[in-house]
Amino acid sequence: MATSLKIDDTLKGRVRQLASQRRRSPHWIMLEAIKQYIEREEASESFKQEALASWTAYKETGRHLSGEEVRAWLNSWGTDDEKPAPGCHT
Repeated sequence: MATSLKIDDTLKGRVRQLASQRRRSPHWIMLEAIKQYIEREEASESFKQEALASWTAYKETGRHLSGEEVRAWLNSWGTDDEKPAPGCHT
């Protein structure tokens, strides 16, 4: 699939400069930028969908953990008294 991308001269110059500094082609720089953007946006969307699903589950069941419970568990990580994950409750 061939796709063209029109960018202004200023951005084009910045891409060329960065490509030169990185010893890469401008094409590689642009592909990498697009790839990283897509990955970041997909991760953001996944996080959003997971949060919405969690909220729906909470509204249906009332099961949850408090921030204090989670912090206490996380603060025990890497210590001699590492705690197991707390269980959800209503």
